[in-house]
Amino acid sequence: MKITFQLFFMSLVVVFLSACGSNYEGEFSFEVQEFEFMNQEGQMFSSNELEDKFWVANMIFTNCDTVCPPMTANMVRLQDKFQEEDLDVELVSFSVDPQNDTPEVLKQYSEERGADFDNWNLLTGYELQVIKEFAIKSFKAPVEKLDDSNQMLHTNRFYLVSPDGNAIKRYDGTKADEMDQIVEDIKQMR
Repeated sequence: MKITFQLFFMSLVVVFLSACGSNYEGEFSFEVQEFEFMNQEGQMFSSNELEDKFWVANMIFTNCDTVCPPMTANMVRLQDKFQEEDLDVELVSFSVDPQNDTPEVLKQYSEERGADFDNWNLLTGYELQVIKEFAIKSFKAPVEKLDDSNQMLHTNRFYLVSPDGNAIKRYDGTKADEMDQIVEDIKQMR
């Protein structure tokens, strides 16, 4: 009898705790830290503007000579797919080289690659230490400046962030076919 009661009680606890969790299932659930940074237009953009929306985040820098060009091309591809599917999803790119990536530099870089700024903000205007801490706390992704180089070590992942502000899935941002998966995942969770 005592074991039956304990099993019943544990079942209730599990059900209760499940009800308190996020409504969006993913591989993990990392709470994205609040932020307010400058976008490519020189205007402040904050996490408050993303409340109750799905959004996709990545980290880039304009002098990158490895993963950033295909990642930016895939962000443009993803933006086009969202428009085709009539999905209201925001895109946010965080510069990991804020010293060189001014709003003007980010704007020119992304315009040359076909970006539309209606739902895409490229962010800068902070110290390197700020983005290093933000990336680790929000996405569990390290950012480091490489010694004797103008290159940065950063993740090549795109992160799907749920309307409740948690990063819940990650995708290889260098692979075009992953963009279809992002769209499908969002459609299934809506």
